[in-house]
Amino acid sequence: MTWTSTMSSGYSSLEEDSEEYFFTARTSFFKKPSGKPTQCKDVEQERELRTHLSREEIRQKVELYNSSSKDHLKMTLNPSGVYTGFIKVQLELRRPVTVRGGQGGEAFYLPQGAINTLHISSNNTVRQVIQALLTKFTVADNPAKYALYKRCCRDEQEYMCKLSEGEHPLFLRLLAGPNTDMLGFVLREQQTGEVMWDAFSIPELSNFLRMLEKEETERVCSVTRRYDNYRLKLQEAMRAAGGPG
Repeated sequence: MTWTSTMSSGYSSLEEDSEEYFFTARTSFFKKPSGKPTQCKDVEQERELRTHLSREEIRQKVELYNSSSKDHLKMTLNPSGVYTGFIKVQLELRRPVTVRGGQGGEAFYLPQGAINTLHISSNNTVRQVIQALLTKFTVADNPAKYALYKRCCRDEQEYMCKLSEGEHPLFLRLLAGPNTDMLGFVLREQQTGEVMWDAFSIPELSNFLRMLEKEETERVCSVTRRYDNYRLKLQEAMRAAGGPG
């Protein structure tokens, strides 16, 4: 795995005929409006489309995609039939991550809402995209802890669909077109019922416990302050009304 990257710009690229990967990434930060995503299961439909599209149909879709794109993030179709392009992945990680070089398995929170632009090929899978993102942030955690979702909007309703590890994100991007409001990619932790707890180390689990205890203490203090404030206001109102204080 070879890397070149800067904080202001860069791309990720995967060489098709080599076992070594070359990734860079460009990162920006903003938050999408929060909503309640609805789960959808259309992975099989995507796989079927990928199987039946001819090379000529792919060429036409790449041309249509590029003509619709309003930025420089175009797709390129190679003579082999493999095409390359860009996807943007938003980070929505609620739990801390373990960073390489940290002392004693120290965990950190990544910025919520970070957007990474990756340059990938049509052969790259969801699993490779997840690994590339973790490598970019020097995250030492097991990739099995994370999942890639696609977020799409239909009839003003937001849907969230978990992608299998063998899916090809660039093909989804090609089908949806360049509009990220119509299709976006999101990196999240596996859902609670799907977490592979045996993939966590003891220091990581200990860090999670400490952070839970800290959050619990902060929440208790916040609730206590709020009710103390209510109590004071009630007492002031009672004194103003001439009642017992």
